Amino acid sequence: MIGLVGRKLGMTQIPTKDGTMTPVTVIEAGPCYVLQGKTLEKDGYYAVKVGFGEVKSKKLNKPLLGEAKKVFGERETYPLRVIKEFRLNEAPQYNPGDVLTVELFNEGEKVDVQGISIGKGYQGVMKRWRFSGGPKSHGSKFHRHPGSIGQHSEPAKVWKGKKMAGHAGFRKVTVKNLQVVQVDKDKNLVFVKGAVPGSTGSIVYITKAKGYGK
Repeated sequence: MIGLVGRKLGMTQIPTKDGTMTPVTVIEAGPCYVLQGKTLEKDGYYAVKVGFGEVKSKKLNKPLLGEAKKVFGERETYPLRVIKEFRLNEAPQYNPGDVLTVELFNEGEKVDVQGISIGKGYQGVMKRWRFSGGPKSHGSKFHRHPGSIGQHSEPAKVWKGKKMAGHAGFRKVTVKNLQVVQVDKDKNLVFVKGAVPGSTGSIVYITKAKGYGK
């Protein structure tokens, strides 16, 4: 599904026609520049590779710099700070050098937003997995501990996937079917209803939801 690379700017609220306020997340989406179109015959699948965000040419390695020069020519900066590949259902209709903007999205349609959730460091089971915890009264020796995690001699191990204390957050999260409330083409902004994963300034990927595009 075709989409854009963007940057989460934060949350706000905008008024609606019935007088209520709608909470929205403001995303700076694009402009993204097409780097390569992949086909089933040559690459084994359909996709389009895009770049977002300017980066100095001296910070690029030689293979990436050579690829950039073929598309954009000799420049001091290239839009390659973030490179993302979007899978497609059919052959891409874009050529290297084409620009993708927020005009891909329309007000009222649904989109999927993917990002990296806010990291919370090492946490116990109550904060990480929302365990209820034990009694808080005197005499209890089970307050915030996870309790029993295994058996005795059979099978004499802890099963994989057991919910235990560990690193919480900082994982890939996709929120589906969020409504596009408003699109600002002049400032490359997309206002999406509700919250999206990630902290302010983090990179997110916006794609059309199923049934709203190819």
